[in-house]
Amino acid sequence: MPGPLNGIRVLELAAIGPVPFCGMLLADMGADVIRIRRADGRQPLGDLVDVCRRGKKSVGIDLKSDAGISVFMQLAESADVLIEGFRPGVAERLGVGPDDLEGINPGLIYGRMTGWGQEGPLATTAGHDINYISLTGVLHAIGGESPVLPLNLIGDYGGGALYLALGVVAALNERNSSGRGQIVDAAMIDGAASLMTPTFELLAARMWSDQRADNLLDGAAPFYRVYATGDGRHVAVGALEPQFYAELLRLLAIDPEELPAQYDRAGWPKIAARLTAEFAGETRDHWDRLFTGSDACVSPVLSLEESPHHPHNQFRSTFVADSGSPLPARAPRFSRTSAGAVDAGPDDAAVLAGLGMDDQEIGRLIDAGVLAPGSR
Repeated sequence: MPGPLNGIRVLELAAIGPVPFCGMLLADMGADVIRIRRADGRQPLGDLVDVCRRGKKSVGIDLKSDAGISVFMQLAESADVLIEGFRPGVAERLGVGPDDLEGINPGLIYGRMTGWGQEGPLATTAGHDINYISLTGVLHAIGGESPVLPLNLIGDYGGGALYLALGVVAALNERNSSGRGQIVDAAMIDGAASLMTPTFELLAARMWSDQRADNLLDGAAPFYRVYATGDGRHVAVGALEPQFYAELLRLLAIDPEELPAQYDRAGWPKIAARLTAEFAGETRDHWDRLFTGSDACVSPVLSLEESPHHPHNQFRSTFVADSGSPLPARAPRFSRTSAGAVDAGPDDAAVLAGLGMDDQEIGRLIDAGVLAPGSR
């Protein structure tokens, strides 16, 4: 079965970070995603691997030439969505901004991915995930003595790509009734702040401390933290509810009467010290065998290389070997429509043939540097 976005064509202007990840998510849902890459073959990250390309076609076009813009406009005429990650004003200077495209395709959803947004004091300045999460309280809230970086999952991918994908799908739905496209302004700083909504609500209700490592879910509670094991690895303990905490103590053979009450904050250091000593006494895999199948909410902290081989991940095919090495599978899953587009890869000739170009015209544009070599 085709994916739920079957029939939707997306143009992705080559970028790094959240834009290609968003394009991959849309391709995973069945959209026909065409990535517009540089005609000279240069990658946004130099010689580093070109990530998040699965399920996409691509074509190399020189968008700094009039002829290249002409080819791009032909593609844009039949597109449903365009996503780009330029700084504000760059797309307009290239001649591919929203106003440039509205006249030829009034139904186009124009997705704009930036760090700071399209306007504001910082809009035109450089930044990365670490900067966006630092201004939204996210970075401050994670860690111990010093803030700890949560990779680039919150700014780039959670607050960026996922919010852009949601905005695109919402705008497509609205177009069904209005017939009109619109701009989706997805800023990573906005998305990262949005992800913190529950935390800010708890802070307003005086149920969350603005001090790092002082709250129920940030490592302060001894029953919701990571512990080192005897072999230098770790286990994650998430026994929040009383019944789960009781199961944790039972399997560790600890008499609850020997410890303070679970939610007695004054007693948390004593509980933490006992659990630290217990977990340090055996290997991670010992604890995995002991707790697997229980409701104690204890799990091994797996490395990137280990996680694809965990029995639960293998049962659900959470990781797949599309290109020889394990990669996370497409998510979420649908009951009727599939989410399983194959890696389409560079397919310049097919994309250009879809515009009605013949080999002679393509050859002329390759010679002029407008199209990437190998487009025939």
